Amino acid sequence: MALCSTALSVRPLSSPTRPPHFPKFPYLSLVPSALFRHRQRPAQTLAMAPLRRRSCTAARASASQQVEEGTVPVGEEGAEWGKVSAVLFDMDGVLCNSEELSRMAAVDVFADMGVSVTTDDFIPFMGTGEANFLGGVASVKEVKGFNPEAAKKRFFEIYLDKYAKPDSGIGFPGALELIMECKSRGLKVAVASSADRIKVDANLAAAGLPVSLFDAIVSADAFENLKPAPDIFLAASKNLNVPQSECLVIEDALAGVQAAKAAQMRCIAVTTTLPEEMLQPASPSLIRKEIGSISIDDVLYGGHSIDK
Repeated sequence: MALCSTALSVRPLSSPTRPPHFPKFPYLSLVPSALFRHRQRPAQTLAMAPLRRRSCTAARASASQQVEEGTVPVGEEGAEWGKVSAVLFDMDGVLCNSEELSRMAAVDVFADMGVSVTTDDFIPFMGTGEANFLGGVASVKEVKGFNPEAAKKRFFEIYLDKYAKPDSGIGFPGALELIMECKSRGLKVAVASSADRIKVDANLAAAGLPVSLFDAIVSADAFENLKPAPDIFLAASKNLNVPQSECLVIEDALAGVQAAKAAQMRCIAVTTTLPEEMLQPASPSLIRKEIGSISIDDVLYGGHSIDK
Protein backbone atom coordinates (compact mmCIF):
# COMPACT_ATOMS: atom_id res chain seq x y z
CA MET A 1 0.00 0.00 0.00
CA ALA A 2 1.47 3.37 -0.93
CA LEU A 3 2.08 5.81 1.89
CA CYS A 4 -0.15 8.86 1.74
CA SER A 5 1.20 11.39 4.21
CA THR A 6 1.60 15.16 4.02
CA ALA A 7 4.67 16.59 5.66
CA LEU A 8 4.05 20.01 7.17
CA SER A 9 6.88 22.38 7.89
CA VAL A 10 6.94 25.41 10.09
CA ARG A 11 8.80 28.04 8.11
CA PRO A 12 9.49 31.66 9.06
CA LEU A 13 7.73 34.53 7.29
CA SER A 14 11.05 36.31 7.26
CA SER A 15 14.59 35.46 8.25
CA PRO A 16 15.64 37.86 11.01
CA THR A 17 19.08 37.57 12.47
CA ARG A 18 18.75 36.32 16.00
CA PRO A 19 21.46 36.83 18.59
CA PRO A 20 22.53 33.52 20.07
CA HIS A 21 20.87 32.54 23.33
CA PHE A 22 22.97 30.24 25.46
CA PRO A 23 20.75 28.14 27.74
CA LYS A 24 22.03 27.03 31.10
CA PHE A 25 22.45 23.34 31.83
CA PRO A 26 22.67 22.96 35.60
CA TYR A 27 23.23 19.21 35.47
CA LEU A 28 26.12 19.27 33.05
CA SER A 29 28.47 20.99 35.46
CA LEU A 30 27.82 18.36 38.09
CA VAL A 31 28.96 15.37 36.06
CA PRO A 32 32.61 14.49 35.29
CA SER A 33 33.53 14.85 31.62
CA ALA A 34 34.78 11.26 31.63
CA LEU A 35 31.16 10.12 31.54
CA PHE A 36 30.88 11.35 27.97
CA ARG A 37 33.17 8.56 26.88
CA HIS A 38 30.77 5.88 28.10
CA ARG A 39 27.73 6.41 25.96
CA GLN A 40 26.62 2.88 25.15
CA ARG A 41 25.19 1.71 28.45
CA PRO A 42 22.50 -0.90 29.10
CA ALA A 43 18.99 0.43 28.66
CA GLN A 44 16.98 0.85 31.82
CA THR A 45 13.40 1.64 32.66
CA LEU A 46 12.80 4.04 35.52
CA ALA A 47 10.96 2.37 38.40
CA MET A 48 8.55 0.27 36.39
CA ALA A 49 5.60 -1.19 38.27
CA PRO A 50 4.61 -4.63 36.89
CA LEU A 51 1.05 -5.40 35.96
CA ARG A 52 -0.58 -7.99 38.20
CA ARG A 53 -2.29 -10.84 36.39
CA ARG A 54 -5.11 -12.58 38.26
CA SER A 55 -5.91 -15.10 35.57
CA CYS A 56 -5.44 -15.22 31.83
CA THR A 57 -9.07 -14.29 31.10
CA ALA A 58 -9.34 -11.66 33.82
CA ALA A 59 -6.01 -10.08 32.93
CA ARG A 60 -6.91 -9.72 29.28
CA ALA A 61 -10.27 -8.20 30.15
CA SER A 62 -8.62 -5.75 32.54
CA ALA A 63 -5.90 -4.85 30.03
CA SER A 64 -8.43 -4.26 27.28
CA GLN A 65 -10.40 -1.96 29.57
CA GLN A 66 -7.23 -0.06 30.48
CA VAL A 67 -6.30 0.43 26.83
CA GLU A 68 -9.79 1.73 26.06
CA GLU A 69 -9.61 4.15 29.00
CA GLY A 70 -5.96 5.07 28.28
CA THR A 71 -4.85 4.26 31.83
CA VAL A 72 -2.17 1.61 31.64
CA PRO A 73 -0.05 1.77 34.85
CA VAL A 74 3.59 2.76 34.51
CA GLY A 75 6.38 4.39 36.50
CA GLU A 76 5.83 4.84 40.20
CA GLU A 77 2.99 2.86 41.69
CA GLY A 78 -0.31 4.58 40.96
CA ALA A 79 0.98 6.50 37.96
CA GLU A 80 -0.71 6.16 34.57
CA TRP A 81 0.77 6.10 31.08
CA GLY A 82 -2.30 7.43 29.31
CA LYS A 83 -3.31 7.61 25.67
CA VAL A 84 -0.67 8.20 22.98
CA SER A 85 -1.82 9.59 19.63
CA ALA A 86 1.42 11.04 18.24
CA VAL A 87 5.17 10.46 18.46
CA LEU A 88 7.53 13.42 18.09
CA PHE A 89 11.00 12.30 17.01
CA ASP A 90 14.06 14.42 17.58
CA MET A 91 16.43 14.07 14.64
CA ASP A 92 20.13 14.30 15.62
CA GLY A 93 20.96 11.41 17.92
CA VAL A 94 17.52 9.78 17.63
CA LEU A 95 16.66 9.15 13.97
CA CYS A 96 20.14 9.97 12.69
CA ASN A 97 23.56 9.05 14.03
CA SER A 98 24.68 12.61 13.42
CA GLU A 99 25.61 14.18 16.76
CA GLU A 100 29.31 13.27 16.46
CA LEU A 101 29.32 14.30 12.79
CA SER A 102 27.84 17.68 13.77
CA ARG A 103 30.55 18.19 16.38
CA MET A 104 33.22 17.29 13.84
CA ALA A 105 31.82 19.84 11.38
CA ALA A 106 31.78 22.43 14.15
CA VAL A 107 35.44 21.75 14.93
CA ASP A 108 36.15 22.40 11.24
CA VAL A 109 34.31 25.73 11.46
CA PHE A 110 36.46 26.88 14.36
CA ALA A 111 39.60 25.61 12.66
CA ASP A 112 38.78 27.95 9.75
CA MET A 113 38.77 30.78 12.31
CA GLY A 114 42.12 29.66 13.73
CA VAL A 115 40.55 28.52 17.02
CA SER A 116 41.44 25.13 18.47
CA VAL A 117 38.47 23.24 19.97
CA THR A 118 37.50 19.61 20.53
CA THR A 119 34.29 17.73 19.82
CA ASP A 120 33.64 17.44 23.57
CA ASP A 121 33.53 21.23 23.86
CA PHE A 122 30.18 21.18 22.04
CA ILE A 123 28.47 18.55 24.23
CA PRO A 124 26.86 21.04 26.67
CA PHE A 125 25.16 22.80 23.75
CA MET A 126 23.76 19.79 21.89
CA GLY A 127 20.13 19.95 20.90
CA THR A 128 19.85 23.74 21.25
CA GLY A 129 20.12 24.79 17.60
CA GLU A 130 23.14 25.59 15.47
CA ALA A 131 23.50 29.25 16.56
CA ASN A 132 23.62 28.23 20.22
CA PHE A 133 25.65 25.10 19.46
CA LEU A 134 28.40 27.17 17.81
CA GLY A 135 27.92 30.37 19.77
CA GLY A 136 28.07 28.63 23.14
CA VAL A 137 31.57 27.34 22.44
CA ALA A 138 32.60 30.72 20.98
CA SER A 139 31.48 32.35 24.21
CA VAL A 140 33.36 29.84 26.37
CA LYS A 141 36.50 30.25 24.24
CA GLU A 142 36.05 34.05 24.22
CA VAL A 143 36.25 34.25 20.43
CA LYS A 144 36.38 37.92 19.46
CA GLY A 145 34.04 39.18 16.75
CA PHE A 146 32.15 35.90 16.49
CA ASN A 147 29.32 36.13 13.95
CA PRO A 148 26.73 33.39 14.64
CA GLU A 149 24.98 33.70 11.26
CA ALA A 150 28.25 33.51 9.31
CA ALA A 151 29.34 30.56 11.46
CA LYS A 152 26.03 28.76 10.81
CA LYS A 153 26.38 29.30 7.08
CA ARG A 154 29.89 27.85 7.08
CA PHE A 155 28.76 24.98 9.33
CA PHE A 156 26.04 23.95 6.89
CA GLU A 157 28.44 24.16 3.95
CA ILE A 158 30.91 21.84 5.66
CA TYR A 159 28.31 19.50 7.12
CA LEU A 160 26.36 18.96 3.91
CA ASP A 161 29.46 18.64 1.73
CA LYS A 162 31.53 16.43 4.02
CA TYR A 163 29.32 14.56 6.48
CA ALA A 164 25.71 14.21 5.30
CA LYS A 165 25.66 13.02 1.73
CA PRO A 166 22.37 11.48 0.49
CA ASP A 167 21.89 7.81 1.44
CA SER A 168 25.17 7.76 3.36
CA GLY A 169 23.67 5.45 5.97
CA ILE A 170 23.54 7.71 9.02
CA GLY A 171 20.11 6.47 10.05
CA PHE A 172 19.99 4.47 13.27
CA PRO A 173 18.98 0.82 12.87
CA GLY A 174 15.37 0.41 13.85
CA ALA A 175 14.34 4.02 13.17
CA LEU A 176 12.34 3.26 10.02
CA GLU A 177 10.81 0.18 11.61
CA LEU A 178 9.56 2.09 14.66
CA ILE A 179 8.15 4.89 12.50
CA MET A 180 6.26 2.38 10.36
CA GLU A 181 5.02 0.46 13.42
CA CYS A 182 3.68 3.70 14.91
CA LYS A 183 1.91 4.56 11.66
CA SER A 184 0.43 1.08 11.39
CA ARG A 185 -1.07 1.56 14.86
CA GLY A 186 -2.73 4.78 13.74
CA LEU A 187 -0.31 7.16 15.46
CA LYS A 188 0.77 10.42 13.86
CA VAL A 189 4.53 10.93 13.56
CA ALA A 190 6.56 14.12 13.34
CA VAL A 191 10.14 15.34 13.34
CA ALA A 192 10.61 18.05 15.98
CA SER A 193 14.18 19.35 15.82
CA SER A 194 16.16 22.37 17.00
CA ALA A 195 18.16 22.10 13.77
CA ASP A 196 17.44 24.37 10.81
CA ARG A 197 15.32 22.90 8.00
CA ILE A 198 18.30 22.70 5.64
CA LYS A 199 19.99 20.26 8.03
CA VAL A 200 16.78 18.33 8.76
CA ASP A 201 16.24 17.68 5.04
CA ALA A 202 19.90 16.72 4.51
CA ASN A 203 19.95 14.33 7.46
CA LEU A 204 16.69 12.61 6.52
CA ALA A 205 17.99 12.14 2.96
CA ALA A 206 21.31 10.81 4.28
CA ALA A 207 19.42 8.40 6.54
CA GLY A 208 17.12 7.21 3.77
CA LEU A 209 14.01 8.47 5.57
CA PRO A 210 11.64 10.17 3.08
CA VAL A 211 9.99 13.39 4.23
CA SER A 212 6.67 11.85 3.14
CA LEU A 213 6.86 9.43 6.07
CA PHE A 214 6.03 12.21 8.50
CA ASP A 215 2.79 14.02 9.19
CA ALA A 216 4.70 17.15 10.21
CA ILE A 217 8.26 18.43 10.25
CA VAL A 218 9.01 21.23 12.68
CA SER A 219 12.46 22.80 12.57
CA ALA A 220 14.20 25.71 14.26
CA ASP A 221 13.79 28.29 11.50
CA ALA A 222 10.55 29.84 12.79
CA PHE A 223 11.39 29.95 16.49
CA GLU A 224 13.10 32.42 18.78
CA ASN A 225 13.17 30.02 21.72
CA LEU A 226 14.67 26.61 21.03
CA LYS A 227 15.08 23.60 23.31
CA PRO A 228 15.08 23.43 26.33
CA ALA A 229 12.11 25.75 25.75
CA PRO A 230 8.98 23.74 24.80
CA ASP A 231 8.04 25.84 21.74
CA ILE A 232 9.03 23.32 19.04
CA PHE A 233 7.17 20.44 20.69
CA LEU A 234 4.09 22.60 21.31
CA ALA A 235 4.10 23.67 17.64
CA ALA A 236 4.33 20.03 16.53
CA SER A 237 1.37 19.15 18.76
CA LYS A 238 -0.64 21.99 17.23
CA ASN A 239 0.32 21.06 13.65
CA LEU A 240 -0.75 17.46 14.23
CA ASN A 241 -3.95 18.57 15.95
CA VAL A 242 -3.10 16.27 18.85
CA PRO A 243 -3.30 17.42 22.49
CA GLN A 244 0.11 17.73 24.13
CA SER A 245 -1.04 15.24 26.76
CA GLU A 246 -1.30 12.62 23.98
CA CYS A 247 2.14 13.32 22.50
CA LEU A 248 5.21 11.21 23.23
CA VAL A 249 8.69 12.63 22.60
CA ILE A 250 11.80 10.59 21.80
CA GLU A 251 14.99 12.51 22.63
CA ASP A 252 18.71 12.04 23.17
CA ALA A 253 19.77 15.47 24.48
CA LEU A 254 19.30 16.84 27.97
CA ALA A 255 17.85 20.04 26.51
CA GLY A 256 15.35 17.96 24.54
CA VAL A 257 14.20 15.99 27.58
CA GLN A 258 13.83 19.26 29.49
CA ALA A 259 11.80 20.72 26.60
CA ALA A 260 9.49 17.69 26.56
CA LYS A 261 8.89 18.00 30.28
CA ALA A 262 8.24 21.75 29.92
CA ALA A 263 5.67 20.90 27.24
CA GLN A 264 4.07 18.43 29.68
CA MET A 265 4.72 15.52 27.33
CA ARG A 266 6.02 12.06 28.13
CA CYS A 267 9.54 11.40 26.93
CA ILE A 268 11.62 8.34 26.12
CA ALA A 269 15.31 9.21 26.30
CA VAL A 270 18.00 7.27 24.44
CA THR A 271 21.62 7.01 25.54
CA THR A 272 23.15 7.40 22.07
CA THR A 273 24.69 10.75 23.01
CA LEU A 274 24.67 11.06 26.80
CA PRO A 275 24.91 8.37 29.49
CA GLU A 276 22.07 7.60 31.87
CA GLU A 277 23.68 9.64 34.63
CA MET A 278 23.31 12.76 32.49
CA LEU A 279 19.70 12.09 31.51
CA GLN A 280 18.16 10.88 34.76
CA PRO A 281 18.08 14.28 36.53
CA ALA A 282 15.70 15.53 33.82
CA SER A 283 13.29 12.66 34.69
CA PRO A 284 12.45 11.12 31.32
CA SER A 285 9.57 8.66 31.42
CA LEU A 286 11.76 5.80 30.14
CA ILE A 287 15.41 5.38 29.16
CA ARG A 288 16.46 3.09 26.33
CA LYS A 289 19.81 2.43 24.66
CA GLU A 290 18.81 3.66 21.18
CA ILE A 291 15.77 3.93 18.97
CA GLY A 292 16.14 0.29 17.90
CA SER A 293 15.64 -0.67 21.55
CA ILE A 294 12.28 1.12 21.77
CA SER A 295 9.31 -1.22 21.29
CA ILE A 296 5.78 -0.32 20.32
CA ASP A 297 4.80 -1.38 23.85
CA ASP A 298 7.15 1.30 25.19
CA VAL A 299 5.35 3.84 23.03
CA LEU A 300 1.77 2.77 23.68
CA TYR A 301 1.93 1.37 27.21
CA GLY A 302 5.13 2.63 28.81
CA GLY A 303 6.85 -0.71 28.41
CA HIS A 304 4.04 -3.02 29.49
CA SER A 305 2.99 -5.68 26.98
CA ILE A 306 -0.79 -5.86 26.72
CA ASP A 307 -2.27 -9.18 25.52
CA LYS A 308 -5.47 -8.63 23.63
